[in-house]
Amino acid sequence: MSSERCISFPVHTTSNLPVELESITCLSVCSYSEMAEASILVDQDEFICPVCLDLLKDPVTIPCGHSYCMSCISGIWNQEDRKGIYRCPQCRQTFSPRPFLGKNVVFAQMVEKLKKMRLQAAPVPPPVPAHHHTGSGDVQCDACSGIKQIAVKTCRECRNSYCQIHLEQHENLFRGKGHNLMDTTGRLQEMICPQHDKMLEMYCRTDQRCICMMCLVDEHKNHDTVSTAAARTEKQAHLEETKKKIHLRIQKREKDLQELREAVESHKHSAQTAVEDSERIFTELIRSIEKRRSEVTQLIRDQERAAVSRAEERLERLEQEINELKRTEAELKQISHTDDYIHFLQSLSSVSFSGSTDSLIVNSHLSFDNVLKSVSQLRDKLQQFSRETIENISGTVKTIQVIQTPEYDTKQEFLQYFRQLTLDPNTVHPCLHLSDGNRVITYTNTYYNYPNHPERFDYAQALCIESVTGRCYWEVEYSGSAGVYITVAYKSIRRKGKSLECAFGSNNQSWILFSSPSRFSFSHNNINTNLPVVYSHRIGVYVDHSAGILSFYSVSDTMSLIHRVQTTFTQPLYAGFGLGLYSTAKLCHLHS
Repeated sequence: MSSERCISFPVHTTSNLPVELESITCLSVCSYSEMAEASILVDQDEFICPVCLDLLKDPVTIPCGHSYCMSCISGIWNQEDRKGIYRCPQCRQTFSPRPFLGKNVVFAQMVEKLKKMRLQAAPVPPPVPAHHHTGSGDVQCDACSGIKQIAVKTCRECRNSYCQIHLEQHENLFRGKGHNLMDTTGRLQEMICPQHDKMLEMYCRTDQRCICMMCLVDEHKNHDTVSTAAARTEKQAHLEETKKKIHLRIQKREKDLQELREAVESHKHSAQTAVEDSERIFTELIRSIEKRRSEVTQLIRDQERAAVSRAEERLERLEQEINELKRTEAELKQISHTDDYIHFLQSLSSVSFSGSTDSLIVNSHLSFDNVLKSVSQLRDKLQQFSRETIENISGTVKTIQVIQTPEYDTKQEFLQYFRQLTLDPNTVHPCLHLSDGNRVITYTNTYYNYPNHPERFDYAQALCIESVTGRCYWEVEYSGSAGVYITVAYKSIRRKGKSLECAFGSNNQSWILFSSPSRFSFSHNNINTNLPVVYSHRIGVYVDHSAGILSFYSVSDTMSLIHRVQTTFTQPLYAGFGLGLYSTAKLCHLHS
């Protein structure tokens, strides 16, 4: 007896709750004995596409056995056409040539039935908040259809990014299957080897680049390689050290910035004060000249009034005398015309004739030539003095400047200004011995018979042949408990005699750093400054002549500033040494 029984397929509508999926297919079972009713439990995750994380649409099964939506796997393989090798997104198995994609009819029927049951049983999901939608700069979820949500994680195996909802589906689908998640960066493509299409998991120290496992057995074979995690740890340590250096540099630059700002403000304040004082002084000078001009004018006017007053008095007397003479002339003329002898004689005796017979000398030229000459001389002297003074003021103003000094941290930076120096035998004191091509000098108790020379020092001192201008750097090694005086000086420094004017550091023409195992100090113009003791027998000297900078450094594996001077150099400088008994100083030979 034969009987047909329809076997039902219970299926999960959620990951935990199975439902009955009926009438998908009927199987004819011929049973001649009593059989128990059977059922097959099917998880709905089996019908989820690993690419879009949604129910399969036009499901196809590729040769390795994994199933995908027709459009999903076609889209992935279309991108791989240029390579001719096609891979399964899940197991990474490769195929060549491209497999034919045929629709899986059984899966298609089961998916259609599952869709209907999900529509009936599944609650309507709450709307996703608007702020979850992607915006500019956000990474989109590759599994979302319609409005793309913000991706929160990226699967290194699937090479897709997922929002929170699709991430949960991905976790349910691939839990325990070795899919590694990472934070979403939007740089997934940069993490894939362009040659082998594998994730970059190794770091080649030899070539300083990230590589995949295929690169490791190919062109990077026998190279020094580590995992990217180990390389990150190494680089992180170096990065922290670099960050510390940068932080220290920032602090130093901020300090320099503050000092420069203060210098600029001080410069502005000094300039404004100088302008105001100059205006006041010039105003006083103008007022003084105005006063002197007024006084001279007044003197001239007083002299003019006195002279004119005397002349006017004389004019009045002359006019009166002329009038008297004219009257007398008229009377005499009238008498001369009378015919009466008696009247003529009587009238003539009554006419009186009086008047000065002095001759009057009149000078028509004013007598102020000497005054004009004196004023002209005053003008010429003032103009000459003004020109000379303004030139001096101009030269002084031009020397006032805000100096921005270069700051060097490594010896290599200083070496670009290295200058090889040699000691001048004509300057060496007789108790000092030169050696090694005049680059080493030693103070001994032997008196050497050097020829007399006007540039030879009477102190245990010596200068170099080469002048120091522009930017220069040199290094000195010294030994001996009595110490050495590392010097820069003008060539015009006094050489003869035992006065302090001839000793380095005791005049305004030399600057010295005294170095010994127990004491460090700096001296200039007989002013001494004690410094912390530096346990280094190599000293670097840096000069920026135009900027007026003189710096001394302790040289070892690093450069440490001992002392810096900011001044104005008015002449070329010459390096030199003063030595204590049995001390030695050497000008080091370096390669720039």
